Amino acid sequence: MMSAVERILSRAVIEITPGSIVNLGIGLPTQVMHYLPDDFDVQIHSENGILCAWKQAERESMDPFLIDASGAYVSLREGASLFDSAVSFAMIRRARLDLTMIGAFEVDAHGNLANWKIPGKFSPGIGGAMELAQKTKRIIVLTTHTDKHGRPKILETCRLPLTAKACVSRIISDLAVIDVADQGLVVREKLVDISNVDLQALTEAELTFAIGGVTV
Repeated sequence: MMSAVERILSRAVIEITPGSIVNLGIGLPTQVMHYLPDDFDVQIHSENGILCAWKQAERESMDPFLIDASGAYVSLREGASLFDSAVSFAMIRRARLDLTMIGAFEVDAHGNLANWKIPGKFSPGIGGAMELAQKTKRIIVLTTHTDKHGRPKILETCRLPLTAKACVSRIISDLAVIDVADQGLVVREKLVDISNVDLQALTEAELTFAIGGVTV
């Protein structure tokens, strides 16, 4: 049986279109790369200045000067480019990225995202998340459905400081795949055997169900 994280990552990889430019946010999203086949046609972008970053290098071949935005030692694919952060953020601001997968503290029924600060706790800053969320063509949130205390992370309205407004297209949790639509949140798939009633009980925002049962 897959763990919650494995369910999220194995489902997330399906969202990546061959030939696309993809940014994988710090934390859980960076692990999506390890679920991609070695010959998969994708360009992984890292906002510190890499295009065609690839899976974490083996320990004996790690380059201490080659890290991604989360500080992980990465390898490069053939044809990779290295550049400064100004060029990297110019790519983001000009909407050259096709997809960003990003983590969340909270996401709500309006597609608002909060993922950078919990008041009273240390935060290193918003980083590139704000611009990625605003400028990428498609944003998918990868998150557990509830926090470590069992409280919903998918809310009617975010309470924490926002990263960006109305930016999220799809949420992939450990329980379901949910789209942000004009009419609110629509459940497209369930990743576990859970009833509609139980899934709604774990979600603050009202859900609409466009499926019949478990699909993954």
